[in-house]
Amino acid sequence: MIRPAPVRSALMARTFWVETLGCPKNQVDSDKLGGLLAADGLTAAVGAGQADLVVVNTCAFIEEARQESIDTALALSQGRAPGAQVVLTGCLAERYGQELVEALPEIDLVAGFGSSLAAVGVGVAAAVPVEAAPTARGVAVSISAKPAATAPVPAFDLLELPRPPAAAPWAYLKVAEGCDRACGFCAIPSFRGPQRSRPLDVLIDEVTQLGAREIVLVAQDLASYGRDQGHGTRDLVPLIEAVAERVDRVRLLYLYPSELGDELIGAVLATGVPYFDLSLQHVSRPLLRRMRRWGDGDRFLDRIGQIRAAEPGAVFRSNFIVGYPGETERDHDLLLDFVESAQLDWCGFFAFSPEVGTYASGLDATVPTGLTAERLAELRERQDAITAARRDELIGSRVEVLVDEPGTARSYREAPEIDGVVLVPDALAVGQFAQVTVVDALGPDLVARP
Repeated sequence: MIRPAPVRSALMARTFWVETLGCPKNQVDSDKLGGLLAADGLTAAVGAGQADLVVVNTCAFIEEARQESIDTALALSQGRAPGAQVVLTGCLAERYGQELVEALPEIDLVAGFGSSLAAVGVGVAAAVPVEAAPTARGVAVSISAKPAATAPVPAFDLLELPRPPAAAPWAYLKVAEGCDRACGFCAIPSFRGPQRSRPLDVLIDEVTQLGAREIVLVAQDLASYGRDQGHGTRDLVPLIEAVAERVDRVRLLYLYPSELGDELIGAVLATGVPYFDLSLQHVSRPLLRRMRRWGDGDRFLDRIGQIRAAEPGAVFRSNFIVGYPGETERDHDLLLDFVESAQLDWCGFFAFSPEVGTYASGLDATVPTGLTAERLAELRERQDAITAARRDELIGSRVEVLVDEPGTARSYREAPEIDGVVLVPDALAVGQFAQVTVVDALGPDLVARP
């Protein structure tokens, strides 16, 4: 349904602001949108309240993320400059486009992937303009109906848009879009589509354009990079090696444990950044099968042990779903035991969120919300103590850090934006590496001095 365009012409926009929610892959999309907006003659605003165009790049992975996206869009709409436009794009817009048009009349444009730039007159046909109208602020918007149908083919491929140089000493590199897996809890393939790996030479060109000292490789299924081109995981190792030749650090996020073979482990260790972000989700074998996932706690511990034997300084991160349908007390106890045994450096726990159209949405034996909350609290308390203890162990050690901004740096142990940081003197030059000694630990953060 197409409604009349807002009174203010999109072509009048002069400045823009992109607000990014969700995962690092969304940040890459936002960087590319920002670069295209700049190329179209707009300039970046100092804040959302000063922009003529506010783009909200949303997340739709779980209910909590969807509500955060809606709340953010409403807040930015309320705080917009006079005559400014607010555009909702990203996963939420792609999955629930028409429903959002009806639920959020104060949003000027709801646009799926590759279409948000219609808001500034670049002629992308997939956008759905909506008429702005006064409505109540701060209300919860329920997104529970069947997701929107597949959007029209975008007028440009967001995945292959050029990127501006990195604004920080590090940058994400999105190596593929979509996913071919069928995890029971995940709706991403339904709106991101099947996996599309990007050619290695294109990625290397982007690395050069970014000019960052640390590159973080990301994808929905990073370890399967190249598989859609008939090469399996072998393509990821050459990519790691090629990027490592050009930058100081290469980091990998989101590795499925079933794909973590000896060759891939060796390639990661050879970069000098022994950081392993493993997508485990749970450790109970029966529950993992119900999730349509591979593995179990014993296999995961064996692999972690092998890596630590090869590199004692290896760092591990993972995430786990709590309260998945059918999760028993025994399953929960197995996860608690695993957390204690694995001694992961970083770990996130998330309540199961039923997603419309997924296998898990139709499963029986749902876990009561209150019980899920109790299990989450117990796991988080235990992991917080483990993380704090592992950080305390670093006091007195000498580490090399990359200074991200005045007073804030990271060693190889900390991925940008999701882990702790290393607090350093403001005098250390941004964008440079420095040798520092850890003098204190403040929970997940370290304090260090040259």
